[in-house]
Amino acid sequence: MERGSDKHGPHLDEEMAHEVSGVVQGGHETRAEEWHSAEPAGEDQPQVTLGGEAPLMGGTPQGMTAGDVASRSELAQWLGRAVFPAVQQILLEHARDAGAPDNIVEEIRALPAGREYTNVGDVWRALNKSDGGHSESRRF
Repeated sequence: MERGSDKHGPHLDEEMAHEVSGVVQGGHETRAEEWHSAEPAGEDQPQVTLGGEAPLMGGTPQGMTAGDVASRSELAQWLGRAVFPAVQQILLEHARDAGAPDNIVEEIRALPAGREYTNVGDVWRALNKSDGGHSESRRF
C-alpha cells in the first residue's frame, strides 16, 4: 500500500497524524499547556488567515451568480442522480416522494411536459430559458 511518504515509515506517519488531528478536526488549538502551542507570526511577518483580504469567490461559474448556484444545488438535492433520465411527471413524483419543499415542486411543475431530461443541468436550463439561461457560459 502506498503511504505517500518515503522519508519515514507508516508508524511515524500515524503518530504525526494523531498529533495534529485535534487541530484539523476542531479548527482551533487543542493543547492545555501554552508552551505546546505553535508560536504566532513574528512582528515582520503577515498574519495568516483562511481567506486573505478578498472574499472567497470559488464555486461560482462564469454566467451564474451565487444565488443561481445555490438554487441549482437545492434543486439537485431533491432530484438526485438516480431519477434521470426522466420526464416532468417522473421528476415531480420523485420530488414529492422525497419531501421537497413547495418552491421546488412548483418549479418542476413549470417544466415543459413531454421532454426527457438527462440530468439536473437540463432541468435547470429548461427552467431558466425565459430569463437568459443563467448557466455556465464556459466549462473547462
